[in-house]
Amino acid sequence: MLAERLRDDLTAAMKRRDELATSALRMALAGIKEAAVSGKEARDLDDDEIIKVLTKQVKKREEAAEAFRNAGRADRADRELAEREVLAAYLPAALSLEAIVNEVLAEGAFSGMAAMGPAMKAVTARVAGRADGKTVSALVRERLAG
Repeated sequence: MLAERLRDDLTAAMKRRDELATSALRMALAGIKEAAVSGKEARDLDDDEIIKVLTKQVKKREEAAEAFRNAGRADRADRELAEREVLAAYLPAALSLEAIVNEVLAEGAFSGMAAMGPAMKAVTARVAGRADGKTVSALVRERLAG
């Protein structure tokens, strides 16, 4: 299970005194624990839910790095990007988003901008949180308009 792998890798990072990996993995595990106890009752997250949490953590690191760069703090931005790389290693290989969008639009026979809502719902279900919503929306809009 992915949560066990993250905990094992955290222990290994602590043993080899890798401060960057230790910090990134601790934050990821904290996010996973927070997601597990949110809602009405605590539960164990499956790997897909953990991947969603990790995806959010990666996106947070990217946004923080951009904010630090804009503030002239290149050192902090570099650290955020390095932590992002640590976490990105646990995510599945990049999706071929264009292929998924084309496939879903063909299967559902979606055409025209009037089909944007149903098309987005179908594509989002297929992507299952493994890609940025803005990117998905832009790609679907481009395919439906063109």
